[in-house]
Amino acid sequence: MIFDFTELAPLDQYKLLASTVVPRPIAWVVSLNAAGHLNAAPFSFFNVFGAGPPILCIGIGARKPGDIKDTGENIRTTGEFVVNLVAQTNAAAMNITAIDFGPEIDELAEAGLTTLPSVKIKPPRIAESPVAMECKLHSIIEFGPDRAMVIGEVLAMHVRDDAVLDPVRCHIDTPRLDLIGRMHGGGWYSTTNDRFDLPRIAVKDWQTG
Repeated sequence: MIFDFTELAPLDQYKLLASTVVPRPIAWVVSLNAAGHLNAAPFSFFNVFGAGPPILCIGIGARKPGDIKDTGENIRTTGEFVVNLVAQTNAAAMNITAIDFGPEIDELAEAGLTTLPSVKIKPPRIAESPVAMECKLHSIIEFGPDRAMVIGEVLAMHVRDDAVLDPVRCHIDTPRLDLIGRMHGGGWYSTTNDRFDLPRIAVKDWQTG
């Protein structure tokens, strides 16, 4: 079956993309507004897109048409944010921060989370997260009045000590992080510890015929 995206409503486009492009890593974003109030929210239209410079991108939509999310407004205003990654032990707290609270509510407090100071930017990081990336805004690509792609440059990364194998060689014990990814539907997630090893094949090792 073919789905013609040029004929589909945005909600139907979303359902198809979110049901097939899986699992998606989760950007658990902490930001500050101009008055210094904290905001935290998860986004699964997210990934890293290279190093030198280290770039990540986050797709931020609206709660509903014309109702722009606090995260996007905060990043536009301050140019700074922290992307925390979500471990399986963080799942319930992350889900609380996904509630559509008003801008006056501290989602981190509602979820019982604590913060630690960042070293290069003002927004703090989530202490309970195993990985946090301090970011400055590189640019924003607008896709209309209430949807945008935030492009950020990573200035610093915090990794939980017990998951660092060799700090000099930047080797991380990825399974120990026990990160989760977003799946399909309203509430499906996956772990990253169900995996298999498939080494890359060098040209010299490839035999044909």
